[in-house]
Amino acid sequence: MRIVDRRGTLVADVRWRPDGTLARAWARVPDGTWLAVEPRAACGAPWGDADRVWHWPRAADAPPLGADALPPDAVPLTLGEALDWARIARIPVLAEPARLPPGGGAAVLNLIAALAELQGTRRLVYTGPFPGEQLFLTLLESFRYEPAHAPDPLAAFAAGGLAWAPAPHEALVAADGLWVQRRGRVEKVVWRGTTYLRPDWQGVVRHAPRRVRDAGDGVRCGLWALGRSLADHLLLAPSGELVRVLDEDTPADTWQRALPRRVWTGVVAAVAAESAPPLAPFIRAVARDVTLGWGRVARDLVRVEAARVIVDDRLRAALADGVRAAARPAERAGVALAALAELAQLAGDALRARAQAAL
Repeated sequence: MRIVDRRGTLVADVRWRPDGTLARAWARVPDGTWLAVEPRAACGAPWGDADRVWHWPRAADAPPLGADALPPDAVPLTLGEALDWARIARIPVLAEPARLPPGGGAAVLNLIAALAELQGTRRLVYTGPFPGEQLFLTLLESFRYEPAHAPDPLAAFAAGGLAWAPAPHEALVAADGLWVQRRGRVEKVVWRGTTYLRPDWQGVVRHAPRRVRDAGDGVRCGLWALGRSLADHLLLAPSGELVRVLDEDTPADTWQRALPRRVWTGVVAAVAAESAPPLAPFIRAVARDVTLGWGRVARDLVRVEAARVIVDDRLRAALADGVRAAARPAERAGVALAALAELAQLAGDALRARAQAAL
């Protein structure tokens, strides 16, 4: 079974054995490389039989021919709970999702959603360990959670109280490294390694500094912070087709000046407070020798390096505008707190990843 986009570009290839079981499943990721699922490749995992996920790190129009073929340069990444791919009944556990390339988890889950929908499966559940925020957000790209009226869907997911109805997105592969995901509207765009997202997903509001938003002339992708647009990079039609590139400026990342240490201390405290309690001391530890400063970042608002976090100067300019527009001290304090929260969101994922590695 081959899944192609509206231009006929292959985005997934599912190969079956004569007995109806899966031989190999391939899914394209936004950078043009491929993930392969090798069914029942291992046993002895905590959940029993396991499927193995491979990465073929070559941008190719299609994976190799042959039902069971794996190219010699394919790299094994991780194991996942074995599925009956002909009758998908659950969302599988993945041992090391962080080893997948960017967009890889969404690509595999979208393939699962597409197959489950074709098989007539109305809902799936996840019963594995660590039902955390990252898995929740990735599931939103290919499923709809139920019940839809859950007041705190992330908490319900963590408690095992959500089911997931398959709602796979349409992927559109375009030239110049452009990848577009649609479900009635453009939801996610990847361009030259930068990912732009809608801030609203089935009523869930997520932090989206690289944002997809509707505009009078189409759909714009760009940078967003402190409640305003800071730069637009792409203009798309509502269908997802590229209209034009709005900003080709890609200066090298540069460091200009450090912020006071107390600002970084506040950012780290905010990240720790918003993270799982066991991670908090590790977040503070990995941030101890890091310096926060202003600079210039290509097509983004932040760059996290080993010992520096560079925040784009456009955010500093927006902060200065907000402070000037505030008439009273309380309003200026509110702008400063909003900026601190924005900085914590921008640096938070990288700090949590380092803390997880240390843990």
